[in-house]
Amino acid sequence: MSSLAQQIKAAGLADHILSERQLGRLLGGGDARRYGLVNRALKDGSLLRVKRGTYLLGSRYRSETVHPFAIAQSLLPGSYVSFESALAYHSWIPEAVFVTASVSPGRKTLHYETPDFGTFDFRPLAIADYRFLTGVDRIPIGNLTAFVAQPLRALMDLVALRKQPWTGIDWVIQGMRIEEERLASLRRKDFAKLQSVYKHKAVNAFLAALESAVLPTRKQSPAHD
Repeated sequence: MSSLAQQIKAAGLADHILSERQLGRLLGGGDARRYGLVNRALKDGSLLRVKRGTYLLGSRYRSETVHPFAIAQSLLPGSYVSFESALAYHSWIPEAVFVTASVSPGRKTLHYETPDFGTFDFRPLAIADYRFLTGVDRIPIGNLTAFVAQPLRALMDLVALRKQPWTGIDWVIQGMRIEEERLASLRRKDFAKLQSVYKHKAVNAFLAALESAVLPTRKQSPAHD
């Protein structure tokens, strides 16, 4: 084990994703010394680079497997996991998802392929100001955390990304293979909080049509809301 890995473990940070600044505070000394320690640890595999300036210990030095959602958070802080990735996480779609897809807080589409952690995509959406994290939860994943869209938010993000028009509930049930019992678990408040999230009228029209299809008889029954 490299001396850098030993110091990370001794500090109780073995399962954490570390920035250049955190490593600097932990190791002390000058830039040249820190660079040497990091370089040696990368070469012997005791340290892995997530991206430039972001690292974590190799798997044999950690007590748990790092979750791709936590890696996504470190690749682009401020983003949140959504689309099929979040739907699969919530067991709303049956297919395995091999790319961790997130919504980007900026305007650029970003793509990362990492040898150790998989593939990551970040997509911008036209979201209203101060509504970026509406319907998004901060979820603990082991010793780390990630922001993950709730099921309806993930579905509507996908609608917004694909510019999917409303063609009926069949697209949701058959096209996305979302079971009707999942849709039946939604409540009017789930739809209400997303009504001011998206800037495009077509997305809001899809949301309204989906609500009418899923909750056709509940409007007069507050007990179900």
